[in-house]
Amino acid sequence: MPLMYTSDKLLSLVDDYIARLCFDRQPAGLYNPVVYVLSMGGKRLRPLLMLLAYNLYREDVERVLPSAAGIEIYHNYTLLHDDLMDRADLRRGKTTVHKLWNDNVAILSGDAMLVLAYQYMARCADARLKEVMDLFSHTALEICEGQQWDMEFESRLDVSEAEYIEMIRLKTSVLLAASLKTGALLAGAPQADADALYQTGVSMGLAFQLRDDWLDVYGDTARFGKNIGGDILCNKKTFLLVKALECASGETACQLKRWLEADCPDAAEKVAAVTALYDRLGVGPMCEARVEAYSTRALACLDSVALPAARKHELEGLVRKLVHREV
Repeated sequence: MPLMYTSDKLLSLVDDYIARLCFDRQPAGLYNPVVYVLSMGGKRLRPLLMLLAYNLYREDVERVLPSAAGIEIYHNYTLLHDDLMDRADLRRGKTTVHKLWNDNVAILSGDAMLVLAYQYMARCADARLKEVMDLFSHTALEICEGQQWDMEFESRLDVSEAEYIEMIRLKTSVLLAASLKTGALLAGAPQADADALYQTGVSMGLAFQLRDDWLDVYGDTARFGKNIGGDILCNKKTFLLVKALECASGETACQLKRWLEADCPDAAEKVAAVTALYDRLGVGPMCEARVEAYSTRALACLDSVALPAARKHELEGLVRKLVHREV
């Protein structure tokens, strides 16, 4: 049986590989922001998932580090452009590219990151190249679709739960799912296993995002790592707001609408008031129930992968950690 690596060991391999990336092309003004973005760190969750899936079947994980880096470069490209669209000042506690340089640099360096992501993804075995790149291209297009839905939801008060779940599936889940499936494909896994791992990633991603929605309202600020209520302050469509708008009636609906339309409200007062409305409507427990349901589905999909449970232990532990996290 192949040697099994721990998540920490695989994460170290990814970090070391990305730290050694050198884009020795000109002009430096195009590539310096790329190096800057990749130096910000992060969870490296997507390449980690790819390597964990690969390691289920093979132990030569160094062989697929370029493709793992490609997934991480792509993910950071989406964050760079997200920050520009959101006019965000900080990412992981550091100044965003469009603030440190300017909008044009953020656009062009982001575009370069997308090309680099494809180049690194394509550095895989020829036998799997078309299958891997088709999956990657399909996933990249889905993520654009999810981002567009997210932007369109900003001006709507009638977003349904089904629409919201589909949006976060596209915007968040599919890249996690593709990371797992890519690792399986590169390792030569049976198609049924690769498909089961993809579905594991989809359900895990949904649980992950819904947990994030819940934490933004009910998490511990000291542990969550950012101020509670940020989504409330910007009227961001989260599961809790979508369900509150769906369930509220009468005076409760009027109060919620007033807070959504309020100009320059006191931040603490708005967070407290909307949280109280969420409590009244019971949307917090609804969200927790969905997290549990998708978590259970993810673990069931992983269980269907035709390998001994011991081989899936590390990946199972990561799934459980992600969907029940406090940060």
